Amino acid sequence: MVVLVVKKGDDPQFLFETSINASVDDAVKACAQVHNGRLKVQRICYEAEELAKYGTMMPPEIVELLPEQAAELGLKDMWADRCAPHGWVKNLDPIGRRCGRQPPTKMQQVLTSAVENSREIISKKHCSAGSVLTQPDIARALNELKGAVAIVYPMGLPPHDPIRQELENREDLKGTQASLEVLDPATTVMWFCGKQMLSGNLLSVHLGKNDKCKVIVKLCRRGDGAPGREPVMSEEDRKQLMLHAYRRQEELKKLEQDDDDEYLDTTWADSGSLKRHFQGLDSITWRPK
Repeated sequence: MVVLVVKKGDDPQFLFETSINASVDDAVKACAQVHNGRLKVQRICYEAEELAKYGTMMPPEIVELLPEQAAELGLKDMWADRCAPHGWVKNLDPIGRRCGRQPPTKMQQVLTSAVENSREIISKKHCSAGSVLTQPDIARALNELKGAVAIVYPMGLPPHDPIRQELENREDLKGTQASLEVLDPATTVMWFCGKQMLSGNLLSVHLGKNDKCKVIVKLCRRGDGAPGREPVMSEEDRKQLMLHAYRRQEELKKLEQDDDDEYLDTTWADSGSLKRHFQGLDSITWRPK
């Protein structure tokens, strides 16, 4: 099986395993789905942390309004009482997105533990460990978050809460930064060694016949142009090169500071040293009485 190191910029995101005889279209579609799944888990993890701090999301018409403004307009969060966890404490959201009904400490720990476990499943550090990421791994991370939310909020979340929308695949990312990161499998292309893998080809056409290799590929939208090439040297090699250049520069500075006539005090520069050697006067020193 060939291992694809899927990168975004110069940073590896995940490893994907496939066959060298698989089609480019299937590989692109599968990698795009894993990529989008990682983004979904990351978005839910962020919202779950906010949920543990400030409670459920307020309705869209009340979001970011001051309590006085909402009361003046006659708007009220009808879901706050219905979805409030038992033993909640008041903790107002400083940006006015959530209702401010924070779950008790033990329930917060349930959510934060699920967030940590889910982030561990999709962590980029698995690239250096050689562990591949699959759709079942993404599903396991989502189930971890879904189960934690169900424990803390057995009555369910409001239909407008982003966590519920994400878990039900109803999220609307239009106009957000997250929408720019999501890849549409139908318009996604894969690049290898500065060349685009052509639709309809097998991976073996671009990667060769070796089914036991690891290659670096990059995903981008069709029409965005070629992604940046891989750096000639790694970050660690670059640091070592800069350190060597700095040490060399310091050595040259010291040499420039030395007196040019200093060599005259050395033995090899003494024109009379050979004569004194044959006369046996090498070891004679003159001291004042």
